Amino acid sequence: MQEESTLTNAQPKTQVTRVTKSDMGRLGIALFGGILVLNYYLARLFFTGAIDGFAMKLSALIGAIILSLPIYWEAVKDLCHGKVGMNELVALALLAAFAREDYPIAGAVAFFMLISITIEKRTAIGAEAAIEAVVRMTPRTARRLKADGTEEEIDAIHDLNLGDICRVRPGENFPADGKIRKGNTTVNQASITGESLPADKNEGDDVFAGTLNLTGLVEFEVTRKGTDTTLGKVRNLIADAEQSKMPIQRMIDQYIGYYTPIILMISGLTWFITRDMSRVIAVLVMAVPAALVLAHPSAVIAAVSSASRLGILIKDVAQLELVAKIKAIIFDKTGTLTEGNLEVARLEPVQEGDLAQLVQVAVSVEHHSNHPTAVAIKQLAQKVGIEELVPEKYEEVAGKGVSAIVNGQQCYVGRQTWLADLGIDVSMLDKSHEATESEGMSIVSVACDGKALGWIGLHDAIREVSAEAVKELRELGVEHCCMVTGDNQKVADVVARQIGITEVYAGCLPEEKANVVHTLKQTGAIVAVVGDGVNDAPALAAGDIGMAMGAIGSDVAVQSASIALMNNDLRRIPFFIGLSRRTRLLMNQNLAIGLTFIMVGVYFAIAGALGPVGAALIHTASSLLVIFNSARLVRSGEMLNLPDGK
Repeated sequence: MQEESTLTNAQPKTQVTRVTKSDMGRLGIALFGGILVLNYYLARLFFTGAIDGFAMKLSALIGAIILSLPIYWEAVKDLCHGKVGMNELVALALLAAFAREDYPIAGAVAFFMLISITIEKRTAIGAEAAIEAVVRMTPRTARRLKADGTEEEIDAIHDLNLGDICRVRPGENFPADGKIRKGNTTVNQASITGESLPADKNEGDDVFAGTLNLTGLVEFEVTRKGTDTTLGKVRNLIADAEQSKMPIQRMIDQYIGYYTPIILMISGLTWFITRDMSRVIAVLVMAVPAALVLAHPSAVIAAVSSASRLGILIKDVAQLELVAKIKAIIFDKTGTLTEGNLEVARLEPVQEGDLAQLVQVAVSVEHHSNHPTAVAIKQLAQKVGIEELVPEKYEEVAGKGVSAIVNGQQCYVGRQTWLADLGIDVSMLDKSHEATESEGMSIVSVACDGKALGWIGLHDAIREVSAEAVKELRELGVEHCCMVTGDNQKVADVVARQIGITEVYAGCLPEEKANVVHTLKQTGAIVAVVGDGVNDAPALAAGDIGMAMGAIGSDVAVQSASIALMNNDLRRIPFFIGLSRRTRLLMNQNLAIGLTFIMVGVYFAIAGALGPVGAALIHTASSLLVIFNSARLVRSGEMLNLPDGK
């Protein structure tokens, strides 16, 4: 087990390092060899007669060899695997150039091909960082209890066993899944369940690895560890999504196997008819599909640069084309359409004029609490300038509320049912409950000296830009804007009505959210899923495109999605759809440019009107034209009024 865990943690870093070194080595070869080839042209242009011709050719020869070796290596590997493609065509063109001692031509072709290969490699993105993110969410150590009741700190990955009893203090994360055996607490498990309110946990309740213990000291029994935990299953889900290509690139790969034999046949016929090796070399050089190879990665890099500037991280370029075809978007509610933080929405005292007393009693009783409800009440009291009194005999009753003595009077803040159990008359609080339920608010009741003072309604604030983003999506032709949430139907309907969403799915567990995605995909629409928590990972994986709220969401959701919004501005989504559509258009334009140059260039090469040097120049021009065409995307969005989300 220890050996396996070590490998899991170390492997991503090793692989990332290996890819980076390979890219740097390829760029270094291209730079060094390119300088030697460029040295030939500069010497020929400015120092004709002053420099020995042999020295000039030697510089070009060494540069061409250095640049060609990586391409020959790739061609040999392809042949060993039974593949014949672009690398073999390039290798033949280089061999023909070497045979005619056209070393500058060989060097120029090899240089551009190395640059093309490097661009392709740099667009490949894996899931290693996602695995590391999951590991970081789970504590590295755990406090295990010995038989005599004393604690020992152990390695949570290697030494923790099923059935162990561990102790977790307030402010610490649970190191594994388990059941509480002693103590009561409140746990922030939004990253697992998606609930905006923390969950009260008592003896016998389940807890999850990576969730945050907020209030109480608890002891729990380990029931699942490692890859069997909730986070471990998410890790496996993420690790399976890797090594994909865009549809255009797959099309090029599919037909390149036919392309190479056709070019070889054309070259053979050219030699058979003309007996002119110069024309054959020109055909091979002109037919090298560098512009076709660059058509895809150059547009992708430009789109990624533009999106990154606006806080959109494209993690899976294979789905970039699908974004342009989105017809349905499913939003998670908590933390995506809403802020994910509670705020006081309504104050309802039993008697008029007692608003200040209601708030002061509530904030004073909650003085020692760090529960999100207490935080919201404290923020309100600070905003309106109400003094917070220091209570005596503070007691927190898990799952029910808190009690304390304020100004010599016994006061309570918590559930209405708890107050009723304490013998407090709460009949006056029932009159307005029907209205508050229709508004979708969570309620805490306040009592003092045996009498109910009123109640405080809290809700999760809606993001200011949510309604605008939904409107822009509909203007782009998105037919379905849906919301899924684990909250109750009334709360969901209130939020959806304010944002402008008509399709609502409430009370959904993580697997039920994924089922909603599958149902919508059966209509034939391309479905995007927008979420922020670990509980959204199954839905993100089920959708055609996954978008994570990166600035506020969990690391796992960010790494498991194809797209991460690194700020909270949902208006980035409609912008990104428009950017994807322009990217797809530019890809098609680049393919047309590449094919046109190749067909026209090969024709003139066969006719003898285009020599190897001219073919190399035109070949270079076509590649640069494709790159410049793609570069138009880089500045997309600069004129948009899209301030950073908060």
